[in-house]
Amino acid sequence: MKNLKLLNKKYFSILIVLFLTINPILSEEPVDIWNIENKEELEKKEIDNNVENKIDETKKNIYDLQSLKQNKDNILLDQTLVSKEIKIFGLYDPEENGLDINMWSNSNGEHILNLFQSIDKIELSNDASDIFNILLLTNSYYPENEISKDQFLKIKSDWLIKNSDLKIIEDYLIVNQIVNENVDLMKYLVDQHLSKSNIKKSCEIFSKFKKPITDEYLSKFNIYCLINNGKKNDAQLLIDLKKELGFSDNYFEDKINYLLGYNDTVNTKISEDSILDFHLSHRTNPNFKFIPNEKTSELIWKYLSTSNLLDKVQDIEITDFEKILIIEKATHNKNYTEEELFELYKRFQFSINQLLNIQESYKLLSKVEARALIYQGILITSDVEKKIELIKILKDLFIKEDIANAFDKELKNILDTIDPEKVPSNYSSFYDTYIKDSDDKTAKNIRINNKILHQSKLINYFIENYPIKDVEEDLNDLLKKIKRDKKYFFSKKDIILVEALKADGIKVSDKFKDLYEVKETEMPQDIKVLIENNDIGGAMLRIVQVIGQDSIKDIDDDTIYFIVKTLNELNINPIRNKLLLKVLPLKV
Repeated sequence: MKNLKLLNKKYFSILIVLFLTINPILSEEPVDIWNIENKEELEKKEIDNNVENKIDETKKNIYDLQSLKQNKDNILLDQTLVSKEIKIFGLYDPEENGLDINMWSNSNGEHILNLFQSIDKIELSNDASDIFNILLLTNSYYPENEISKDQFLKIKSDWLIKNSDLKIIEDYLIVNQIVNENVDLMKYLVDQHLSKSNIKKSCEIFSKFKKPITDEYLSKFNIYCLINNGKKNDAQLLIDLKKELGFSDNYFEDKINYLLGYNDTVNTKISEDSILDFHLSHRTNPNFKFIPNEKTSELIWKYLSTSNLLDKVQDIEITDFEKILIIEKATHNKNYTEEELFELYKRFQFSINQLLNIQESYKLLSKVEARALIYQGILITSDVEKKIELIKILKDLFIKEDIANAFDKELKNILDTIDPEKVPSNYSSFYDTYIKDSDDKTAKNIRINNKILHQSKLINYFIENYPIKDVEEDLNDLLKKIKRDKKYFFSKKDIILVEALKADGIKVSDKFKDLYEVKETEMPQDIKVLIENNDIGGAMLRIVQVIGQDSIKDIDDDTIYFIVKTLNELNINPIRNKLLLKVLPLKV
């Protein structure tokens, strides 16, 4: 077999080392010359046995270290690895967010699986996503009641893929050393990096795992990475071992043999079976040319974009509607920029009559021409109401074709040029939806208003954790003033603040207990049961489900009340405090 001589060279090196380390027997005492031959024969046998044992041991170690998959011969894993099964998975310290390493211990597997399935169908808001992320990535034992470790790991893996934070994914895999238990997650990570033409980032992660990687696709990726990093001998050794175990992939081997220098020619067929195959097709073909279509995977589209392999928009004929449709979809997936797409729209030629009667004319045109006409109309129209009306029509057309993201950044740019005071009332909802920063990332300062309890200086306690004695004094002073003010209305947000302070051990004087009343029915019964059972994980999942796609600041006060009450009773203060600072104070 090609290059099995590399193995022989390694074994020969072992022989040399062993022979050199055996010192000749030197002695100044008389030697029994009649036994020399027998001694030499015994020593030779002993050396041969030692060498044979070393070779066998080396073979075993190589196969153990490089075990590429569970093959037909059922290669046994080292029992010590099996006995060291990891039961804690995560990234964050439980205390950091007020959680517990045993937070899933009282969870019913069937119940939390149903909750996970329900949550997976929701496009979570940033607030819900933040809590869900903390919940899944906090170091904890996995639940064992009616749910398997593999099911629980898959939930974490699916969420990490959906959330698509590559840094967190990499940290999670490395810290927990669970690549073989999270093969799909590892594939997602290396494929995403490769799709961005970041080969270095794709490859460097392989060196950070102590256990051998068993998945065939990942082991092929690792072989390529060894070659890319100049470790051709190591790559060849892995290939030989894989072939010993029955591996066969003619396409992959053809590319690898070319990169190793064994073949001068290579098959120029382009494979789209995986992003790795596609990359190898590109790397081994100096005349590489590929024209994507609507069936081309998103990964390959991204690879073409980041590798500068896509057609230039300025070279595309505006009569080639089929190609422009593909570009619109690629823009939706962020493989072409919106600037490129809308520059293409500007190249279309329309009559004066079409531009003067856009709302009727676009209905008679092809989909591509219709969008181009409306966009040009938006640019030339000065009337605010007509402009916003055209913007809405164009956005609706993009949504209808399931390419809404292709008109996202440009939509906000156009709306930014419109004076909010001039927006007609019938378009205010549309305007507000798209003009605001959906992530609400702008830093906002808190304004203190001591005339309203939930906007008072007591808010500072949730930021800096002032001494309880000081907060207690401030609270009772404010309650005293409120009781004197017959016109003061004790709101639900006031109640939320006081109940949170009381949960932290801050005492309210008995003379203020009649200022408000809390109904026991305000918390859903199933959440009460979860709290009584100390099912922290299940209760937190319900909170994520309740918040769902809503921003926490937009949720009604009654719902905020029982969310905060749940966190109070579970003593999860860090998460509670973050939510309170979003819903209680004024922001300026």
